[in-house]
Amino acid sequence: MSRFDPRRAGMALVAPAMAFVVAVALSSVVLVVAGHAPMTAFRSMFDFGVQPDNVVNIVNKASGYYLSALAVAIGFRMNLFNIGVDGQYRLAAMCAAVIGAAVALPGPLHILLIVVVAVIVGAIWAGIAGYLKVYRGVSEVISTIMLNYIGTALAAWMLTPAVFATLENNIVKTPDLPESGWFPGFATSGGEVYGFVVVSALVGVGYWFLLGRTRFGFDLRATGMSEPAAVASGVDVKKMVVASMLLSGGVAGLVGLPILLGASHSYGQDFPAGIGFTGIAIALLGRNHPIGIAFASVLWGFLDVSNQILDLEGIPKEIVTIMQGTIVLAVVVAYEVVRRWRVNSEQRRVAAQLGGPQAPAAPGPATTAGVA
Repeated sequence: MSRFDPRRAGMALVAPAMAFVVAVALSSVVLVVAGHAPMTAFRSMFDFGVQPDNVVNIVNKASGYYLSALAVAIGFRMNLFNIGVDGQYRLAAMCAAVIGAAVALPGPLHILLIVVVAVIVGAIWAGIAGYLKVYRGVSEVISTIMLNYIGTALAAWMLTPAVFATLENNIVKTPDLPESGWFPGFATSGGEVYGFVVVSALVGVGYWFLLGRTRFGFDLRATGMSEPAAVASGVDVKKMVVASMLLSGGVAGLVGLPILLGASHSYGQDFPAGIGFTGIAIALLGRNHPIGIAFASVLWGFLDVSNQILDLEGIPKEIVTIMQGTIVLAVVVAYEVVRRWRVNSEQRRVAAQLGGPQAPAAPGPATTAGVA
């Protein structure tokens, strides 16, 4: 068992901290240019975000963000860029809503059926990209982008009165799930927290265990770091690519379920979109680690919820969008700066122990697989 290294843990926190500081600084400049006081805006966001009902909203949002980021992180650890999480979860939620509304089962079995359908649909949709990469040489970036459009169009076609949808109060949506298919939540003073938050946490534990404590996880990470080395150790790279995309898609299929099972109980035109793309930013900010992703998900949920107060105070809420975008850009740069500093530091330490001259630093480009 490896010992805890405070120095290494400290360096792991430097990059996201740098990214957040840079984002706050640049957002402050924008606020000043627009004629607003930065501290007043940030204080208003904090005071609004910590209200009980808003805390519940933040946690509920974070549950979906967390699953989305985990789906992206699985691909990252394999050095694959699954941009198709958005299409995967929307198509999965649509199919799960249709099948869940069409059957009558006891509560636990009904919920389990909906979850299984969502996982299978998400895995199949992502598996198409994995198959195309392995057997046709198609980049997963291109194929997942195209599958996003196809999946969104397919869900839109299914969401018509002529197919599976109904028109209710001028809103097109699927039939409501029976109460046996509702996931019970937790009542608090600020409202109801989605019960699916527990499932999201369990998926995070499973992600940590599978990738960090199993042979499959070792093979996956080894393949992401160096395919030739993985092949030399007997790893079937093609099998790992397909398995990683299936696993990533399966987790992506769960992204829409906190809302489907805990709030809307149907899939409609107002079902949230874009969570898959948000997951990319959160996975980067959380360094593909389940705990880091959890904190990043809560931060993103806080920014999404707290920006509502800015409009009421005459401050453009787009400031928050600028902050989020800046975090994404800054975190990539910060990770590379910290990585190079760590490599140089290790080289100096080894050179000092050996008593010889310091070896020249020649760090190569960082990869998403190496962000741990």
